[in-house]
Amino acid sequence: MPSVNVNFSPEHLTTKDGSAFVASLVDPKVWSGIQLLNYTPLHELKDMSIVRFRGMIQDMQDPEMYLERYEVIKEDSTCRLQEGKYRDCLLLNDGERVNHDAKANVHEERRTFFVISIPGLNDWCQEYESQCTRYNFSKHVKTEVSGGKKRSAPIEDDSMQCETSSEPNADTDVNKRKRTEGQVDESTSVGEVNHSSNTVIGMEYHLNSPIPSRPSKACMIKIYEDFEKYKLNTIVDVIGFLSVNPALDASTMDVDMFDNINEIQAQNPPPSLIPRLHAITVHSLPHPNPLLDERLLWSRDERNSTDLIDDFNMLAAGNEFRNFLKLCLFNDSLSAEYLLSHLISSVYCRAESRCLGRFLLNLFNIPHKNIPQYTKQLYKLLDLLIPASHYITMTADTLNDSTFGPKKDYETNKLVSGMLQLAPQTHLVIDETFTKSETLNSNGILSMQILGHVMKYQQLKCNFQYYEIEYEVDIPILCLSENKSILPYDVFVPIEYDDQSLQVIEESLKAASHYLNTTRLNHFRRFLTKAKLAEFSVNPAESEMVQNDFVEMRKNKTIRDADELHHLLVLARLLAVARGKNMLDKESWELAKQMEATRQRRLIEISP
Repeated sequence: MPSVNVNFSPEHLTTKDGSAFVASLVDPKVWSGIQLLNYTPLHELKDMSIVRFRGMIQDMQDPEMYLERYEVIKEDSTCRLQEGKYRDCLLLNDGERVNHDAKANVHEERRTFFVISIPGLNDWCQEYESQCTRYNFSKHVKTEVSGGKKRSAPIEDDSMQCETSSEPNADTDVNKRKRTEGQVDESTSVGEVNHSSNTVIGMEYHLNSPIPSRPSKACMIKIYEDFEKYKLNTIVDVIGFLSVNPALDASTMDVDMFDNINEIQAQNPPPSLIPRLHAITVHSLPHPNPLLDERLLWSRDERNSTDLIDDFNMLAAGNEFRNFLKLCLFNDSLSAEYLLSHLISSVYCRAESRCLGRFLLNLFNIPHKNIPQYTKQLYKLLDLLIPASHYITMTADTLNDSTFGPKKDYETNKLVSGMLQLAPQTHLVIDETFTKSETLNSNGILSMQILGHVMKYQQLKCNFQYYEIEYEVDIPILCLSENKSILPYDVFVPIEYDDQSLQVIEESLKAASHYLNTTRLNHFRRFLTKAKLAEFSVNPAESEMVQNDFVEMRKNKTIRDADELHHLLVLARLLAVARGKNMLDKESWELAKQMEATRQRRLIEISP
């Protein structure tokens, strides 16, 4: 890993050494030398340290005007120019003041993105990222320390506040929705806060986690360029200047003149809970798998010891993974093949209302009465392989009591997250084996509508009260059920098993767990992500073959319309990719047709 000098203040970033540092960030390996805020306690970092944060853009705040350069009048009435970029507070010495009328002042615009750690990121990913941080940093980088003084709430374009050498009390107040009391401990990591307060906004509301049972960490990212480049729900890795000045906390502001205190508090949370990060550079992540991210490296020897590079082959990994899934699925080869295809699926193109690549799967005929814990055991195994996922039981309580879609809260000017506001390629596993005939309330019906829209269009509706905005998502959804689901999945596969496979399923699941040694775990994790990202094409010869077969299948009434042809093409594509191929061939096409014929026969046989 290249050594990185990060001892720069914002003002020094334009010097020769600072410019060289910014240029060096083109090399992904250099990023490993930057402290990762996600896994570093805030008390070990100083204000204006250069750090990183990885997460999903959950909300985008209104544009903010700031002073990029401003004139400062010294105590002796002489003037100097001060750079203001990458800072929340105006940098003033004792006795100095800003000349707001100076012609040399430069106003610029920046945007604030509310970024949360990737929702549903599984433990093995977090452990790997955390180990990278621990391995690469024996000592934490510390740079300048700066304090702040009590300030007024931001008005119009005056969002930057004065910063002096005085050091105020760093204790800040945060609160729960129920306004319980407690004390903020600044030795905690981002988001790990015991809270309380005499204020209105609570910690859980501030952090805004889509999955309440798995709270995210949060950071407010200040972006200075390419504002339109970024979209809601995308994953970013950001390097920037950390801003944790206690003066940024709404509780230190004079807010008596404002009617809507809630908005002031929501837009200015305690930096000990939600730090600010002024972006020097931003990298958009195509996937959440840290094993395939060059920006998360240990030393070369360490990587080799974990078998991440050597000896990996897509075809071999796919064959081994298929054997693993058969162990988990009552030795049912067909179900294993469909589940494998689902796990490597992703939306690769959007045409009008169609999502090309979507492959939502319902595995049903699960003997829940015989093995009541089977679905949870299966998910635990998949959880070890998928970078990000979320498991929900589809019950009336879940639908009635949960918020599935984001909703704009105009009282705080904040987009309140919903359960389905997930990062791309986050797998949603729905367990319908606990579903009963129960009544849904109005929220339950709305939850079903939001889920159905995500399934059909891979778009998440965000409720802005007076209108709705649809944001593109890529959420592969797997349903496990006793009976065929009523939801609009792309593929319904009844699992086939006999008495013997049913009797030994507990042992088979244990065997599958033992099968996942360190090497296979890393190979499977890489295989699933590489397959999702694989380039794929269809040459003219195979295209003609498909067209001819489509005509014949229409004549034989084995296929009805273009939608069914698209589904067959997606399946053939996934089967080819799972075998290490990057082009459609006759073998994969024929296998897809054979699997579909077998699946249709099963559906007829199992239907009442």
